[in-house]
Amino acid sequence: MLEVTDLNIEIEDSLIPETVVYDFDISVKPGEIVGIVGESGSGKSMSALAIAGLLSRKDMKKRGSIMFDDVELLSVERSHLRKIQGNDISVVFQEPMTSLNPVRKIGWQVEEALRIHSSLSDEELKKAAISMLRDVEIGDPEGVYEKYPHELSGGMRQRVMIAAALICEPKLLIADEPTTALDVTIQAQIIELLRKINREKGTAILFISHDLSLVRTLCSRVIVMNKGRVVESGPVDEIFDNPGEEYTKHLISAIPRFTKIAGRFDIKNAKPILKVENVSARYKKITGYFVPGSRGRQVVKNVSFDMYEGEILGLVGESGCGKTTLGKTILGMLSDTEGKVIHYSQMPQMIFQDPYGSLNPTRTIGWILEEPLRIKGGYSKEERYEKARNMLSLVGLDESYLSRRPSALSGGQRQRVCIALALILGPRLIVADEPVSALDVTVQEQVINLLIKLNKELGIAILFISHDLKVVYELCSRIIVMKDGKIVEQGTDEEVFRDPKDPYTKQLLSSAGYGF
Repeated sequence: MLEVTDLNIEIEDSLIPETVVYDFDISVKPGEIVGIVGESGSGKSMSALAIAGLLSRKDMKKRGSIMFDDVELLSVERSHLRKIQGNDISVVFQEPMTSLNPVRKIGWQVEEALRIHSSLSDEELKKAAISMLRDVEIGDPEGVYEKYPHELSGGMRQRVMIAAALICEPKLLIADEPTTALDVTIQAQIIELLRKINREKGTAILFISHDLSLVRTLCSRVIVMNKGRVVESGPVDEIFDNPGEEYTKHLISAIPRFTKIAGRFDIKNAKPILKVENVSARYKKITGYFVPGSRGRQVVKNVSFDMYEGEILGLVGESGCGKTTLGKTILGMLSDTEGKVIHYSQMPQMIFQDPYGSLNPTRTIGWILEEPLRIKGGYSKEERYEKARNMLSLVGLDESYLSRRPSALSGGQRQRVCIALALILGPRLIVADEPVSALDVTVQEQVINLLIKLNKELGIAILFISHDLKVVYELCSRIIVMKDGKIVEQGTDEEVFRDPKDPYTKQLLSSAGYGF
């Protein structure tokens, strides 16, 4: 059905053209699920976008062959390509919130491809959209049809993206990192949904991911990419059990497992650094959005726990359970809160989930790092520069990065800058909100090792918020489990993982593939 041969992609929108994909080959049979894995910047998404015909024909030079049902997609007329896009080939993108139109209702967006490729009446379009929303297992499809994207959870938005991609019953579905930043239970549901679609509708799937565990679960064949080239391909079990290339071995070895990396933390003689007593937090609903204010929806409900100097404490739970809200409450970023938050240190800081969204795109890294020092005052220009340079060195980046802007950095490099920014005022406590959720396994490993190094060498306590239980097990000695704004279980890693008491904890561990 799909045969890609010697695909080369060259970006020509700079003074020096850059080749980002070299001699890429892939074949996909009807009903087959093929995975593409590799680090950020390896060319996997670029190759998939070329197959979908979504790369610019003006500033990108492409050569080779992309044959889809005997049609050469690289040279076909644009009018013919548009008949294929969304009809025979559909794409599910990585971030549904930015891929969905915020000012259009869900129903309109699910119908869109069908509106373009068919002559159905409005009533027939609505019926088809509601049916498709039901097929992707969305509860109350009639109600969701009338909602806007911001009114849905991350998992629900991803299901809407899948429904919109499948509405015309395509032969090939390209799923580009469809589960990134989703919690383990929602990840498992999305993977099972893709498997069901493949089984019942015979839709072939090209599954792109940096999560090798998911690729092994879903795909029959896998292609490994590095620096724009295919380094290895074959049956998924053969590649994972007996990789031939060093790069593939490195990728597989970096997969988080239920192993301890950070070591044990002795709580007996530790001094407290944070005390949270009966804390609750609310958001007020205004025109569909929840914003801090007076009485409104209670997101965090009577939460209490202690944290100690030098400790890495894990906070886990599904999306929407209140983890991030609790982190913001601890740092005084929300106004409508109850209870007590007692700090035994000064200037605690936060590492945000999205490094690109939390860094000013118009400023250089040097300016961004120096900003807290300018606000605090008492530093000369030379002292600010030197402190910024030293902080970058601490997180493994050299002085040249000071003059770059966030757009010129990779995801892992941006996350390192965010860590440097959080450290520059010398805090003793950091709240790390999903700092590795959107990173590929090798960069994830680097950032985790960096956090462990900072914890050991500087004695910084870290409240590590995550939905990835494998990463939490690697890092944390104590773990708090949240559900619906409440703590349902807390204890040492051994207590929570080996002998979970709450059914929800057991469900989380089961979804993460942990046997207990």
